[in-house]
Amino acid sequence: MKNFTLTAIFLMSTFFITTFAHSKNNLETAKTIIAEPTINSASIVAFFKKYTELKEYQNDVAALYTKKAYKAIWYDGNDINEFGHLLYHKLNSTYEEGVQIKIPYKDKIDEVFDEDSTSKISDSDTELLLTSMYILYAKHVYQGMDAAEQDKIQWYLPKKKISYQTLLDSIVTNPNLFQKNDKVLFSQYYKLQEVLKKYRTIEKNGTWNKIAMDTPFQDLRPDATSQTIADIRQRLAVVGDLAKDSKSNFYDQELMDGIMKYKARYALKPNYIITKDFIDQMNEPISDRIKTLMLNMERCRWIPPTLEKQDEFVMVNIPSFMLYYVRNGNYDIVSNVFIGTPLTKTVIFSGQIDRIVFSPYWYVPSSIIKNELKLKMAEDKNYLADHNMEWNGGNVRQKPGPQNALGLVKFMFPNPNDIYMHDTPSKTLFGFEKRIFSHGCINVEKAKELAISMLRDYPDWPVEKINAAMSGEKETPCMLKKKIPIYIGYFTAWVDRDGQIGFFPDVYDRDTHLNSLLFPEDTGFKN
Repeated sequence: MKNFTLTAIFLMSTFFITTFAHSKNNLETAKTIIAEPTINSASIVAFFKKYTELKEYQNDVAALYTKKAYKAIWYDGNDINEFGHLLYHKLNSTYEEGVQIKIPYKDKIDEVFDEDSTSKISDSDTELLLTSMYILYAKHVYQGMDAAEQDKIQWYLPKKKISYQTLLDSIVTNPNLFQKNDKVLFSQYYKLQEVLKKYRTIEKNGTWNKIAMDTPFQDLRPDATSQTIADIRQRLAVVGDLAKDSKSNFYDQELMDGIMKYKARYALKPNYIITKDFIDQMNEPISDRIKTLMLNMERCRWIPPTLEKQDEFVMVNIPSFMLYYVRNGNYDIVSNVFIGTPLTKTVIFSGQIDRIVFSPYWYVPSSIIKNELKLKMAEDKNYLADHNMEWNGGNVRQKPGPQNALGLVKFMFPNPNDIYMHDTPSKTLFGFEKRIFSHGCINVEKAKELAISMLRDYPDWPVEKINAAMSGEKETPCMLKKKIPIYIGYFTAWVDRDGQIGFFPDVYDRDTHLNSLLFPEDTGFKN
């Protein structure tokens, strides 16, 4: 009987302990569930009525929670998760991304992450506030200016599209993508970001010293001696065109090499002469160089990263007056070009090169006939014949030949602007620094080499046949079996394949315009 009583007591105790533990677990689970922010369509509407400065993000926030079945994003239990803290860190360091963001309700966000604060907002408001901040951050850093604004500034390259949910899911899975995400941002963006860090450090250290000029100033050449030379040497060492600053004021071979490296990075005429214009250019404020980097990082946000992953494409950068033919990741052809004047700007857009035309006719645009040719024909009745031109169905065309305005080959990509790439008989123009001479088309110095490279895998177009087709006797078209993408862009700062930063002239004042849109308070910028 005694054993039975002890057994009964033991069983009852076990039952109560188990029941209590089970109940406790249920209470803790319920407590955890209750502690997580409750989000639904009504709470979202109420939030944006309260936080009116975030109203523009309401639709994106609502869509994000609909796709996530209204589950909390930034909380684990009743605490903000590590991802939330990472977002807060990124919001506090947007300067590293080359953007200037005004963050609404920043004081409220700071209070949320301040452990000593006693005036924190509710968890549900915190959850929606952080989601709004995520959309704000993604728009500014990953997407940039919207497509409508890009069209206003005549940027007609392919527009990038991002999914906030897909991006969020990928970052939650791999937080390192918050630091670098090649699937969302063009790789050039991260290269410019590294240069931005370097130039901000130079600015902070105060080593961007003004270069003095002798009075009266005379051009400096190798073997000259001047304090100006010592100042230039110091600057070249700071930016990396010289390994060290010897502090010498003598224009020696070391400085000659540094000058040539600097001039190459700025697309300046490659010579050893130090002119007043050259020093004026070096004396531009470092703040302008920093702003130029930021503007070009913004342009990188608009470009789909898939662009550079294609096995073959042509890229033309207007400000650097350069063409790159990229094939399987290699630069097959790098060529100088000249582009349209400020009155006949070369358009920023993309197309598909579908044919190469050897020894082409040049069909003179009606604007040139009206504004130029008619006057010349009136002055000289033999003008057309003397320039190998003829009437053709009411229009004027120039017959094939070495003096044809298109040279001996052109590259066609259908577009509404009637722009194409071509050879030119005016080879001397490629020796100028600012090559802005055309009516909008792109004149290519290595046009023949480009044609040969593009037709490398065409057995019916050996080099001998290309040479014959470029004799200037008759127009000969070649249809490409595989169209080649071409991108005509506008970057005044670009990091090359060797990691060297280049700064180029804002030939069409597009930096000035973009700066006024992105940073309207900045009136002192001049590129």
